[in-house]
Amino acid sequence: MKLRLDREQSLSFLEFNYMIMQGYDFTELNRRHGTVLQMGGSDQWGNMINGVDLSHRMGGPQLYALTTPLLTKSSGEKMGKSASGAVWLNGDLFSPYDFWQYWRNTEDADVGRFLKIFTRLPLDEIARLASLGGSEINEAKKILATEATAIVHGRDAANQAAETARTTFEEGTLAENLPTVEIPQGELKAGIGILALLVRAGLATSNGEARRHVQGGGVRLADRPVSDDKLVVGTEELKGGVLKLSLGRKRHVLVRPGA
Repeated sequence: MKLRLDREQSLSFLEFNYMIMQGYDFTELNRRHGTVLQMGGSDQWGNMINGVDLSHRMGGPQLYALTTPLLTKSSGEKMGKSASGAVWLNGDLFSPYDFWQYWRNTEDADVGRFLKIFTRLPLDEIARLASLGGSEINEAKKILATEATAIVHGRDAANQAAETARTTFEEGTLAENLPTVEIPQGELKAGIGILALLVRAGLATSNGEARRHVQGGGVRLADRPVSDDKLVVGTEELKGGVLKLSLGRKRHVLVRPGA
């Protein structure tokens, strides 16, 4: 904050008071639920200690903070919701297929380390997978994705996600197990804008982000590129009662008419 102020960079009211708010949140969790330990990444140490100190000053019990090193990619980028979108463990917020795809898209340099952290595979097997080179490293990524997904969503869901990806990308067919969004029949018949559809499908968080995806050439309808951000999608686009909406090479959602 001092650096921001010294450089005369803007600082919002929320940012300025974030540490106070997080500290008070900790003390309130203790008061309501008896919470005595706050865990987080090492970048949260100052915020967490503020809560410990606040509890002491307010006459509350001794609270504790426990931090762990930040998980970063080989590029140094932090793995977190603020960096690249939240990877929810709740399947309703982030489907097992999307979870599988997240790990499948791991950078080559991160495969060995992530296998050690996010799977229960034997170390000798991890060493073998990490040593693979060229296109073979993709097999290691698939194993990473399947094993990590199995821990969170179960083996059946993990295998189904792997099979869905294989059917979609290796066989080039439309896998029925892809994530699905239902748009009311009447709304589809009247026509829905491509930007709104991307947001409804969870492929963008706002119309602005959706527009950037379209203008960047990353959006496809039924495998056809979309270049018009004012495109209106209607029931005539459906093939066999379904429409595949894609963002990039790896993210696909099936659009179906609903009630």
